Amino acid sequence: MTQRIIIVPGWRDSGPGHWQSLWAERLQDAERVVQDDWVSPRREAWVGTLERLILSRPEPVVIAAHSLGCIAASHLGAEAAAHVRGALLVAPADPERRAALVDFAPVPYARLPYRSIVVASTTDPFCPVRLAGAYARAWGSEFVRIQNAGHINVDSGHGDWPLGLALLESLTDAPSRLTAGARSSVQHSATL
Repeated sequence: MTQRIIIVPGWRDSGPGHWQSLWAERLQDAERVVQDDWVSPRREAWVGTLERLILSRPEPVVIAAHSLGCIAASHLGAEAAAHVRGALLVAPADPERRAALVDFAPVPYARLPYRSIVVASTTDPFCPVRLAGAYARAWGSEFVRIQNAGHINVDSGHGDWPLGLALLESLTDAPSRLTAGARSSVQHSATL
């Protein structure tokens, strides 16, 4: 059985051109979480929305989260977490350093019950790479450290982000199908 890709944006959503937005449009079996309030996030609401989406899918899911979306995913309850087969957790946020995100603190420091990869940048203005590494150790995640990549978003030059897609593929059962969908969409849009 293939997995559903659940794209989990962070604070203020991921706008046009962001790798999450591009993946949501192009990847087969991808679905994006839509929060009711992107500006004043509340942990109970965000985690509840993510849990409902995960539990509504008959197939297992693989999460592709960015920033505060990573922290929301780390707060999943046991029932929803049991449906997750893997998670790509990119540029996790530090909710203790931003007043608008404090409802997500403290960040859980417990091993995740599924395979996960944390990707962090040495120049992320929203979370020091050492803290992202501490999250990865606590969560039992593989850790990918990228030099000078900012917040790994549009502002830091990460549109399609092929490395991220390759990491996501490593978490799925059908990676060739995943990239085939992305490649055909890219080729199609290139011919328009």
